[in-house]
Amino acid sequence: MHFDFHFTAVTVLWTLTFAALLVLLVVLMGRDRARRFPWFTTSIVLVALRLLTNRLLHDKLPQLTMGAVAITLADISVLVSLLVLVEMARQAFKKASPRAWTGWGVALLALGGVVLWKWGPWPNWKAIAFDTPVAKLQVMQLFAVKTGLLVDVLTVGLGLLVVALGQRYGAGWRSHVQRIMIGLSTASIAQMGAQGIWEIIARHTVPHTRAEYEHVLGIQEKLLNTNSAVYVLVLVWWIVCIWIDEPGTTAIESAPVHEYVEANEAVEGSDS
Repeated sequence: MHFDFHFTAVTVLWTLTFAALLVLLVVLMGRDRARRFPWFTTSIVLVALRLLTNRLLHDKLPQLTMGAVAITLADISVLVSLLVLVEMARQAFKKASPRAWTGWGVALLALGGVVLWKWGPWPNWKAIAFDTPVAKLQVMQLFAVKTGLLVDVLTVGLGLLVVALGQRYGAGWRSHVQRIMIGLSTASIAQMGAQGIWEIIARHTVPHTRAEYEHVLGIQEKLLNTNSAVYVLVLVWWIVCIWIDEPGTTAIESAPVHEYVEANEAVEGSDS
């Protein structure tokens, strides 16, 4: 009997990513971290949902319907990503003064605004219309792409601040906040790097033959696969780091709530 197992790099990376996302969710909920990081947990759920949706519904729905589902989920994801950054900043810099909050917040937003303005083409605003479903989806897609770039820039900037100043304001090297931000920053750097390299290649490459065209598409696929591989490593990093308790936490503080309740009931039973 002959078994033909045909695994592509995309299939392997998809499987590893989805499996790692599920394990991370189990760790977040099982170790009671989801209560502390609700928006981060929500963002992981959305990533898993987008992966599953693209996998199950691809080529099974009309193209316009599939585009509407994918773009809507992308818009929701970038908005949740912004809330994740707010969540991380509040926990990492809870000891910072309002003046420091305002100064660093304005600096990060200014940096993000400059990168957003300079990076990538912008459409002609006068030509944008909302009179057809396709036009509305294009605007929604533009929002997802540009806001996603802003999120990546803010993530890298906030990650650097957390690493440099986190210990001073209550987020030391082994804290969950700092390690989550290291992972988020790494994923954002990989995303921006792949996007920047591809834009340079697309801008300066004009294929004249089918072989050259397929070579360019092969480069794009390698960039996407590399970005996906980096994200898998980030997920593994989060699984390990979030599973481990932070320094200074006691057994009762780090245990799930149901274990704490069971321990109390056992003590009360022995006293009686």
